Amino acid sequence: MSISEGSKLPGASLLKIGANGPEAVDLEATLAGRKVVIFAVPGAFTGTCTTAHVPSFIRTKGKFDDKGVDEVICLSVNDPFVMKAWGESTGATEAGITMLADAEGAFTAAIGMDFSAPPAGLIGRSARYAMLVEDGEVKVLHREESPGTCEISGGEALLAAI
Repeated sequence: MSISEGSKLPGASLLKIGANGPEAVDLEATLAGRKVVIFAVPGAFTGTCTTAHVPSFIRTKGKFDDKGVDEVICLSVNDPFVMKAWGESTGATEAGITMLADAEGAFTAAIGMDFSAPPAGLIGRSARYAMLVEDGEVKVLHREESPGTCEISGGEALLAAI
């Protein structure tokens, strides 16, 4: 079952690259008492994700800050090394966006956002979505019908909704 507005996000262990290599990130602790934007993409370095989705949050990062958002997180079912490289190559890291890996896809599956598209080589990936989460509760959720489009899940659309 997919999450919806009003849902509490489940706990999850995600990954990022720190000073000494991969580090676990406790999602529940990250969200506790905070206002966080999470946007998810089907795959790092893929077309729409790189040319539309990430850039929309780079453009709007400062406006989310102005609205009291504590952190903007980009999530993908990729490994943390890929997410680090992608964040650096797109400018997302420099813009202050946190790049997290759901390497096993466990969190993505737990919230019902997983899909597979074998002809495109995408197996067990995340649907494209963006959400505003306050203290672990989903307040706004925008999920794209097609993983190849970035309209309602883009930074500007989420910003307009909050």
